[in-house]
Amino acid sequence: MGAEITAETAPAARTTLLVSGGDVVTMNTAREVLVGGAVAVAGDVIAAVGSSTELAGRYPEAEVIDATGCVVTPGMVNAHQHLTGDPLIRSCIPDLLPPGASIFEWSVPAHGAHTGDDDELSAVLSSVENLTNGVTTVVEAGTVANPHRAAAGMRRAGIRGTMGTWGWDIEEGPFTAPATEVLERQREVVDALGSGGLVEGWVTLVGHDLASDELLAGSADLARDRGTGLTMHMSPTSSDPERYLARTGRRPLAHLDALGVLGPHLLVAHGVWLDDSEVELVLATSTAIAYCPWAYLRLGQGVAGQGRHAEIVERGGRVALGCDASNAGDTSDILRAAALAAGLARDTRVDPERFGAHAAFELATIEGAAAIGMDDRIGSLETGKQADIVVHDTTSVAWNPRGETVLQLVWGTDGRSVRDVVVAGRPVVRDGACVTVDLAALHAEAAEAQRSLLARAGLEIPQRWPHIRCP
Repeated sequence: MGAEITAETAPAARTTLLVSGGDVVTMNTAREVLVGGAVAVAGDVIAAVGSSTELAGRYPEAEVIDATGCVVTPGMVNAHQHLTGDPLIRSCIPDLLPPGASIFEWSVPAHGAHTGDDDELSAVLSSVENLTNGVTTVVEAGTVANPHRAAAGMRRAGIRGTMGTWGWDIEEGPFTAPATEVLERQREVVDALGSGGLVEGWVTLVGHDLASDELLAGSADLARDRGTGLTMHMSPTSSDPERYLARTGRRPLAHLDALGVLGPHLLVAHGVWLDDSEVELVLATSTAIAYCPWAYLRLGQGVAGQGRHAEIVERGGRVALGCDASNAGDTSDILRAAALAAGLARDTRVDPERFGAHAAFELATIEGAAAIGMDDRIGSLETGKQADIVVHDTTSVAWNPRGETVLQLVWGTDGRSVRDVVVAGRPVVRDGACVTVDLAALHAEAAEAQRSLLARAGLEIPQRWPHIRCP
């Protein structure tokens, strides 16, 4: 018997869309930029990429998105995004806290008080923000209690991505359970969401030193068996290396390697505090890293002195960019992350000839897609790939006069220049606004949900400066 046909897997109607007239940054193997180019879409895939004149003649009945004068790029990849927990308390966690306090005194209680409604609403909020900044694919970071509700929120907004469920087996904490039970939860989500759809199932662990060896090894086995990805947090600070050395006598990635966890299926979130041997393991095993530079600066975690992400890229490793959480990276804008990643790489080596805008934009698109194992489907504008397309408006002062396209994308602008976004052939952002949800209703719902969540979690927004309510 064939696979069940669902709304997500059913063949799309073969209506045709034409994004025409812009400078198309294809990110194909030659990195061609088609000046005055066009992208034709049939259903959810790219039917053709070429000149506007040629494709207009070939598809005369197409609905046209006029991109004249604009820059057209592939949808960007955010490889580490907490879709729940933080979105409803964004900019609430103080930024002057000791290490760990923002997580265990704020984020964990907020997650513990989340309802299914909160998870879905948070996922919608975060997805809308990502989409309006040109991000079309997100990897959920692994801290979701109600994954099916969060996945529903992603679909409601219209974003592509991966979803898993909260995975740890510590002695005490929200959603903790024995390793066998955690693995069964992971298996259920992976099997239910499947692979290849708009939202697919991944194995997700909290990571750090918050998982037993049984859970770590079992999760890797599950990911390999199901042919899907595994992601977990590791070594954003010196804490994980210190604790692994004390417990196992090995650094974190050396211990994961001994357990058979490393490999191309694994996306390590952060990997800031790696030593030489761990960098070699990352490269030798094709383990990928999600690099969230704004989070490390926001939290003071030492990336300028310890991060080796640019080196890993230059040596052929797999690295994608991420935005992390709404209190640890804050803005879901991969162009901002790309500029910072390039700036840090150049400044830490005092080398202005190293790691420029083009390398950073590759991480935001095709190389980011490769790091999460999806470059066969996304990351470039090529015939047969998924129709994930971003149109950047160049009428703002930041784009005038026009310069070198990629330099201007990375150094000269950010997600605020995004005008239109298409995901899987479906327009989801038009004229800078997400069109898949009622934004006014979403804002009102989020404000009320925040008040309720903070009360249930026993949290209060600390105002550092006096706030005086005026009559």
